Amino acid sequence: MNRLTLFNAAVRPDQALIERFERLNTPSISDNLERNHGCVGVHAVGACLTALGMTTIAGPALTIRTRPGDNLVVHKAMDIAQPGDILVIDAHGEVTNAILGEIMCRYARSRGIAGIIVDGAVRDCEAIGSGILPVFAKGVSHLGPYKSGPGEIHGTVNIGGMTVNDGDIVVGDADGVVVVPAWRAEEAVHAAEAVVEMERQQVSDINNGTLDRTWIDEALEVKTVDEIQRYRTA
Repeated sequence: MNRLTLFNAAVRPDQALIERFERLNTPSISDNLERNHGCVGVHAVGACLTALGMTTIAGPALTIRTRPGDNLVVHKAMDIAQPGDILVIDAHGEVTNAILGEIMCRYARSRGIAGIIVDGAVRDCEAIGSGILPVFAKGVSHLGPYKSGPGEIHGTVNIGGMTVNDGDIVVGDADGVVVVPAWRAEEAVHAAEAVVEMERQQVSDINNGTLDRTWIDEALEVKTVDEIQRYRTA
């Protein structure tokens, strides 16, 4: 029952690219990925980001698929992870048993792991929320995990309805988690940076009272009541 399928690890993205994503936020990224690359229902545990003095985490996904409620392969993944990796754990969205808690988070931090994303439950929320490590999860449960396997590492997983491949770039903040396919990373970061700059200008225009809102009527094709009545009686 404890079989592990270990796929080849993906090529890691350039560190400079990761650092550019760290300066962004998830909305600016997902808006440039057809608004279709987010992990629904997976959020930061407590105030873990704030407690660490962080707003955003970003890093390459180390993908893990495990039997619901079981964390044997998660332990193995922590032992082979490289510094800066974000563990992306597909636990099938099941929240009956926690996949990890405080002790595993402390061990992950000692290994240089940048964060953990769990499509499943965690426990020891108060400790995790106090700032051990950035952790995102679907739910919370005091019930502990089993350790009998099986599982996969470095394969394709699903997190909150989003497909994630090993080596994809994962970005998480207070709004949730977005996944950037590795092959789109350069395009996505450039587009997101442009959105952030555009929004800075919009904030400035709001403060100055000069924000252009004409696009709303153009999008709605507004017609007056008189125009509609003339159309109906023509």
